Amino acid sequence: MHPNADTITKFYAAFAQLDPEGMAACYADDVCFDDEVFSLRGKAQVMGMWRMLCEATRAKGRDDWKLEASGIEADEKTGRAHWDAHYRFSATGRLVLNRIDAAFTFNPQGLIVAHRDRFNFWAWSRQALGAPGLLLGWTPMLRNKVKQQAAHNLRKFMERKTQ
Repeated sequence: MHPNADTITKFYAAFAQLDPEGMAACYADDVCFDDEVFSLRGKAQVMGMWRMLCEATRAKGRDDWKLEASGIEADEKTGRAHWDAHYRFSATGRLVLNRIDAAFTFNPQGLIVAHRDRFNFWAWSRQALGAPGLLLGWTPMLRNKVKQQAAHNLRKFMERKTQ
């Protein structure tokens, strides 16, 4: 197994334990993260998101939390993985199974400098939001509303942590 595949494995092992410090050890300071909801630049923003998600899961849904990573592959520059997240969405209390494909880029030191997660937003929104997700999850309007709320929640979380 390539050492960068080990980095991906360590990242998901830490995430499975809701250990943001273990996750942070896998990222470079200039990491970029993008998914269907977040577009974050720099380790402070990216780790703010993971800390917020880990804290919310520990507080409200630890009993429902499970992460399964598979298909981990990497070479000296890129990597990929598939991961399934089983959790209780804190905003609605609804159970979610989110199936995610991740792509990574590494720096020469073996740290992640780019992390892109892709998932079916409509499938996620149907589970997480119920009827509104079913009816509107395919629309840019709902996607933008979720992005705005997530960005707002992250700003509030990060402000609270720096006070």
